Amino acid sequence: MSLDREQVRKIAHLARLHITGQEADAYAGTLSRILGLIEQMNAVDTRGVVPMAHPNEAGLRLREDAVTEPDQREKFQKIAPAVEAGLYLVPKVIE
Repeated sequence: MSLDREQVRKIAHLARLHITGQEADAYAGTLSRILGLIEQMNAVDTRGVVPMAHPNEAGLRLREDAVTEPDQREKFQKIAPAVEAGLYLVPKVIE
């Protein structure tokens, strides 16, 4: 399927876009190539092809689960407004 200049101008009008005649010609060519690619993909027989959740079916690389920062719990609890039994106390917000 190919689009001509007038079809592109009509689409631009419906989308409330202002395009010049030169832009309409350029867009007509670009959109026609895109629609041609879609037609080509639709022509391929995909029966029996299992859909993929992601195009990259490889497993994810896992990093080692290692501590990378020092424990600063005591430091932060010293400056907290309210702490009890190692827990931060916060005001009740739901009645």
